[in-house]
Amino acid sequence: MPNFAEIPWIAEHIELYKTDPEKAHHWDSTPLGGPGLLPTLLLTTRGRKSGEPRALPLIYGTTGDSYIVIASKGGMPDHPLWYLNLEANPECDLMVGAKAVRARARVAEGEERERIWEQMVQIYPPYVDYQKATERRIPVVVLDPID
Repeated sequence: MPNFAEIPWIAEHIELYKTDPEKAHHWDSTPLGGPGLLPTLLLTTRGRKSGEPRALPLIYGTTGDSYIVIASKGGMPDHPLWYLNLEANPECDLMVGAKAVRARARVAEGEERERIWEQMVQIYPPYVDYQKATERRIPVVVLDPID
């Protein structure tokens, strides 16, 4: 299983979040064939086996005071490791631009999921193709601020 934080463009985005969080917040996806500027946050989970912090930049949206991320893994058949880490320990840390947020993750279901899914597809349309590419129902993860 690859460590996605070691993929060069992801490692660069993580480093940018550490050095210039406002620039990292609005990430230019065009060099990788994306639609342009996308809002991103830096999610830090605890490894479910190692207990070590694991950071990854993700496209996000908001609903109320909460943040939303999609566990798409590009439509692969299995859930992303960050999602599995949140299942084991739902408390996590976020950087949203320069703003640090402690949050607790939960999976949206029913009408809430459908509403948020549609909102996230507006931000990043490839989610539709990712869902078509896999038999698993891609989780819509709500990150509710705590503290």
